[in-house]
Amino acid sequence: MTKVTATYQEISTQTLAWQQALAVVTDNAAALTHLWAGGDYSAVIFTGCGSTYYLSLAAAALLQELTGQPARAVPAGELVLYPQVNYPASGKILLVAVSRSAETSETIQAVKTFLQAGRGDVITISNYGNRPLAGMGRINLAIPAGQEESMAQTRSFASMYVAASAVAALLAGQTGLLAQMSRLPEIGQRLIDSYESQAEAIGRNLNLDRFYFLGSGPRYGLACETNLKMKEMTLTHSEPFHFLEFRHGPISMAGSTAAVIGLLSEASRAYEAAVLQDVAALGAQVITLSETGGDIEFNSGLPEAVRNVLYLPVLQLMAYYRAIAKGLNPDSPNNLTAVVKLEW
Repeated sequence: MTKVTATYQEISTQTLAWQQALAVVTDNAAALTHLWAGGDYSAVIFTGCGSTYYLSLAAAALLQELTGQPARAVPAGELVLYPQVNYPASGKILLVAVSRSAETSETIQAVKTFLQAGRGDVITISNYGNRPLAGMGRINLAIPAGQEESMAQTRSFASMYVAASAVAALLAGQTGLLAQMSRLPEIGQRLIDSYESQAEAIGRNLNLDRFYFLGSGPRYGLACETNLKMKEMTLTHSEPFHFLEFRHGPISMAGSTAAVIGLLSEASRAYEAAVLQDVAALGAQVITLSETGGDIEFNSGLPEAVRNVLYLPVLQLMAYYRAIAKGLNPDSPNNLTAVVKLEW
């Protein structure tokens, strides 16, 4: 009965949207590489609101890792209200604006003011090609297969993140990475099928009253996003942290009713695992996601840089099943609207 909800359908079918996201980037590959080669950008700024700001955090970190180009994420509202704080004083900027609806008012206003000031070029990423934001960029990447009925972003977020990751690989000149990403939809569907029951068991455990999502580097933005899904859908206390930061105060909240979820990397795994060992010693339930040797194992064989989307589906399902266990409607979380529109 619970599986007829829009949220469940959107989580369980998201890999089709991943596939379309890769196709959209491939179709625009020549335009993207031409823009990048001729841009002479001093900085790249990713922007969005809510989930898409967290996507921006993850995408900016990945772009800088792969290209060496300075890149950062800024909420769209901050670009509007405090441009002097968030834009460099000089130099041409590439602004990557991300919005599920392509109608988010802060993001549209940020792009308008950026273009009016003549600061550089814009790329947009959205799920609607016929809405305002999707006509504002030099290049506009729209992934309609990611469209959703539910308020909380799941399929849409993952589809746009796959597109942003593919763009990063392309601009870095790493076409081999981009080619390997074609395996993501198949691997993602296997993870959904294999780990749904485990996600349900954790989600339905109402003895847990707080969740902490730990991720570092390009995974910090994903920890923020999965934390947001837990907040939105389940009205549960939830927070994201960089791994090593968790020891600096937040660990005081760890205990028998806490779940600490680690998005483990390869390069820094020893340091990340040590944090989780400290947490487990305090009685918290630790859940790990990693390529190998975790509670949820990808076994993807893909390079770490392009497999990060694989952290998302099982954690989305965990939040979904917790919402159901608490008698909440995951399709319509408290106090939320699908699109935030403000008058400027």
